[in-house]
Amino acid sequence: MKICLVLLAALPLLAQDEAPKQPSAAALAVSGAGSSVQAATAPAVGRRRAPERVKGPTPHLADGTVDLSGVWNGGGPIGDIAQGMPKGSTLPMTPAAEKIFKARQSKDDPEANCLPTGVPRIAPYPWRIVQTPTHVFFLFEGNIHSFRQIFVDGRKHKDDPDPTWYGDSIGHYEGDTLVVDTIGYNDKFWFDFAGHPHTEQLHTIERYTRKDLGTLQVDTHIIDPGAYTKPFDISFTANLRPKEELMEYICQENQVDAQHLVGFTGLN
Repeated sequence: MKICLVLLAALPLLAQDEAPKQPSAAALAVSGAGSSVQAATAPAVGRRRAPERVKGPTPHLADGTVDLSGVWNGGGPIGDIAQGMPKGSTLPMTPAAEKIFKARQSKDDPEANCLPTGVPRIAPYPWRIVQTPTHVFFLFEGNIHSFRQIFVDGRKHKDDPDPTWYGDSIGHYEGDTLVVDTIGYNDKFWFDFAGHPHTEQLHTIERYTRKDLGTLQVDTHIIDPGAYTKPFDISFTANLRPKEELMEYICQENQVDAQHLVGFTGLN
């Protein structure tokens, strides 16, 4: 009995020495609801180990358009959007937005409750890009197998789009970059697990650049005068997973994780 007690007492000390830092005890509780915060803080380690990076030149379609198709993995600064900003930058939240941010509870994260991630947040599971002459589709493995459609047929934004999780997205190509302009978001999704908010005034401009065969650089310009005093930028890199397919993952069935999340969000 004494030996067992000694070993049990030693375990926390071992964990302190060896475990990587996580946002909080509440964050660690998320294991299956939506996406894991452990995966968010170490995106390369999830249900699959990251393969070696694929090398080769940037591929193009027959008409010369950059070929973005394939299964990608990488969701950017999922735990805290500020981690995707240039070094030394801080989020320029308005006082109203900061009040909302500080009051948010971990259990209320929409993504942890199996709802769509919105933009620019992407769950830390593989996602596929499908291209056609008129549309680009993002198919997400995580949560509810949600999808996002981007119109590349030259249309303009709707005059008064209904607010949605992924907004009204129109795109065009600039060399090896797909530029996506999106408005018409709802205010329901969180930017990250930390709980950074936004309003329906959110406007994003994303640039998806295929740097080479295996690397997709994603740069997002975020404009939301309702929650931030000035626009800001974040960046992340996704990697090609050429030998993988999207797997079925339905998180809302018998989902019991979110109810165990107690306290404020991970960084509050």
